Amino acid sequence: MPNYSNKELVIFDKDGTITPSKQPMDSEMAALIVRLLAKKKVAIISGGGFPLFETQILSKLPAGAERFTNLFLLPTSGTRLYVWRGTWHEQYAENISKVDKKNIMEKLDMALILARFEPPQKPYGDIIEDRGSQITFSALGQSAPLDLKEVWDPTRAKRQAIVDILKAKLPRFDVRIGGSTSIDITMKGVNKAYGIRKLEDFLHMPLEKMVFVGDSLFHGGNDYPAKSTGIDCIPVKDPEDTKKVILEMLA
Repeated sequence: MPNYSNKELVIFDKDGTITPSKQPMDSEMAALIVRLLAKKKVAIISGGGFPLFETQILSKLPAGAERFTNLFLLPTSGTRLYVWRGTWHEQYAENISKVDKKNIMEKLDMALILARFEPPQKPYGDIIEDRGSQITFSALGQSAPLDLKEVWDPTRAKRQAIVDILKAKLPRFDVRIGGSTSIDITMKGVNKAYGIRKLEDFLHMPLEKMVFVGDSLFHGGNDYPAKSTGIDCIPVKDPEDTKKVILEMLA
């Protein structure tokens, strides 16, 4: 791996990169993040909403505002930014209008029918969720067990069929596969690349001082938009792989 010791900001994807899908990060990862926060700024960007950041990330970090001042959270694919000012403050939110949400919901229902999606008999939470700045479809429900999610669409073919239909019906929006069973819909151009650019402006930091770490940097993956910014990217397979990357940065 190239030497990234000169980077001032490390941006991580969340699910599949520093945590298992929708699961809390383990104690080893939490300790590594704390060590990294002592040396660099850290941002975490994910399709999940802020409540998931609280349960998966913040609940596992030791309390201490001096650490949180170096931490930046970007839920819903970078359509929001939270910064620490004694408490978590929403810096911006690119919310979708009520009219657009209604249109998205109607087209999503239609796409699920056309793609012959069969809803689970027992969904684990909401299948379609309004996250304010993002509409998210989760095939088995938001809280489905990881073992079930991993076998539902491992080739991404089921979701790709839905995405292809939605892209034709929602040309004003970004539609992309996320996580292991989900599809995320945001305003056009408001994605992880957008979040990175917002960090660039907010921190007054050039992209050359940043690095992005994610498990879905391949074409069509939900981390792929990060590449369009020109930022250095490190592909990883899973959280265990990410731990090795962090250790390299700390060395």
